[in-house]
Amino acid sequence: MSGKARIGIIGGAGWLGGSIAEAILRTGLADPDDLTLSYRRSRPDRFAASHWTTDNQLLADRSDVVILSVRPEDWGSVPVMLERKLLISVMAGIRVSALIERHATERVVRALPNAAAEVSYSYTPWMASAGVDTDDRSLVRKIFGACGVEDEVGIETQIDYLTGMSGTGPAFPALLAAAMMKHAISQGLPGEIARRAVLTMLTGTGRLLERQQDDPAEIVNRFLEYRGVTAAGIEEMRASGFDDAVSNGLSAAFKKSVSMGDAS
Repeated sequence: MSGKARIGIIGGAGWLGGSIAEAILRTGLADPDDLTLSYRRSRPDRFAASHWTTDNQLLADRSDVVILSVRPEDWGSVPVMLERKLLISVMAGIRVSALIERHATERVVRALPNAAAEVSYSYTPWMASAGVDTDDRSLVRKIFGACGVEDEVGIETQIDYLTGMSGTGPAFPALLAAAMMKHAISQGLPGEIARRAVLTMLTGTGRLLERQQDDPAEIVNRFLEYRGVTAAGIEEMRASGFDDAVSNGLSAAFKKSVSMGDAS
């Protein structure tokens, strides 16, 4: 598949489906008239030049590529037949084999963008079934490249793991930010200043890591070797179980991702 495509997004009224639609239109991967989106209750006001429908099969029939963006627990109410069309699922946990069987297509991609897709800064891992060809892969890279950064991985367990890590998007950094802000406020800092200090530090760190491309562990070791204020904080956090807490949290998220697929 090359050039522009007719793309349908089941769940286009949702946050993730809408973010992907914006990326597709912004980068010209599909013309507005060739984009079809489905909704369940009330029709959204956005994407007025595209087609909206409550009929998911109609959406599939007028599309070359279908992006399935619904909650895993709602997947059972989407019995769409694709007849060998390209299916891109952004549902957590649902296995490629199950998607192939239910939707009658061998061309299946599992992908997992995160919340940063809204600002075109998602990290999206994806994997493809044996029926996905070179042109299909090129289109998948363009779609998720428009949402941020993408990587193709080779096996399904890697998607399950990354669902629990990068798929969480800003949730884990936000957890750290919330803890730091809470502590700062407890020390008497005004909430607005605490928020600005913490968020600027986190966003600045992300940009610095991206630009320097250093191993984060090397950066930590530099601070430890300096034996200053930062080293004191790092050592106490580790002594309090920071590394174990992160490891345990990621393991729990991975297990949850696998169990969601098993439940389907």
